[in-house]
Amino acid sequence: MGVVCSAPPRAPPRHQRGTVGMKMRMLGQGLEVSAIGLGCMGMSQSYGPNPGDEQAMIKVLRDAVDGGVTFFDTAEVYGPFVNEELVGKALAPIRDRVVIATKFGFEFTEDGKLVGTSSRPEVIKRAVEGSLRRLGVDTIELYYQHRVDPNVPIEDVAGTVKELIEAGKVRHFGMSEAAAGTIRRAHTVQPVTAVQSEYSLWTRSQEAEVLPTLEELGIGFVPFSPLGKGFLTGKIDTSTTFTAGDIRASIPRFEQDARQANQDLVDLLGRVAVRKGSTPAQIALAWLLARKPWIVPIPGTRRIERLQENLGAAEIELSDADLTEIQDATDKIEIQGARYPEHLERQTGL
Repeated sequence: MGVVCSAPPRAPPRHQRGTVGMKMRMLGQGLEVSAIGLGCMGMSQSYGPNPGDEQAMIKVLRDAVDGGVTFFDTAEVYGPFVNEELVGKALAPIRDRVVIATKFGFEFTEDGKLVGTSSRPEVIKRAVEGSLRRLGVDTIELYYQHRVDPNVPIEDVAGTVKELIEAGKVRHFGMSEAAAGTIRRAHTVQPVTAVQSEYSLWTRSQEAEVLPTLEELGIGFVPFSPLGKGFLTGKIDTSTTFTAGDIRASIPRFEQDARQANQDLVDLLGRVAVRKGSTPAQIALAWLLARKPWIVPIPGTRRIERLQENLGAAEIELSDADLTEIQDATDKIEIQGARYPEHLERQTGL
């Protein structure tokens, strides 16, 4: 009787596989971080009812470290304040293994109510003390200006951060949602390590001027909302409803007609994902990683299974043919709907 040879077991989908040594990437000024970071904002605000179980969020943060993540993003305005406290508490036992980025750029009353955008030097100096205290650290590795303040010259902002670096309270200077010319001006005063702005397959305005400027100056790029606030995962369709506490309920791009029109982009990701044995979210992240070696996306999540899925994107290699297919298809897709309501868009420096 002949020997019957069974077929080898098929590998599990990428989102079910554990990460085996997260790859590292270099932002500007020699700051090395994991190829995929973790955006922590959603653990405290913006996406519907906030999680009531602090321990569950601490577990997600610590599981991220176990999965190879070394780069965590927070801000004083998230909450406000409570997100920094959460991140500080969760990462305290493993502080030597991680890089924490936080942000300044807003003014608050003495009782913690948001006043508005401000990057006056005295506001920055007050903000850094609060962030150091809440994070439980002596030095903030990466300190971003959260939004450009039109009332304060960017040279004054960069100069203030330079003073904080010289004082040992900050190691690296970052900017968020800043235009190319503003970045250049800041960089002449204090070298910029990273710029953080929204960037994904459905938000590509950074490609015209900002990304070439960063490449020229040797500055890293950190895309927030790299999964289009969840839309690029393929788990949102025209039947999805958003609660009053979910920022997407107020975003034009998430109106029902826009979601229907933008579905072509999700369908494209789905087709590539099937071929790669992955998920649409992983293809969206892998596309970002393939753009430049100094791009580090920071997808956010509250769920361990989504964390594992996102980290699996670092294992995916998109071929030249894959990238050409994505480019050719997206060239024919016109994204419908503004990325923010008008009053929020005006807060950006773009």
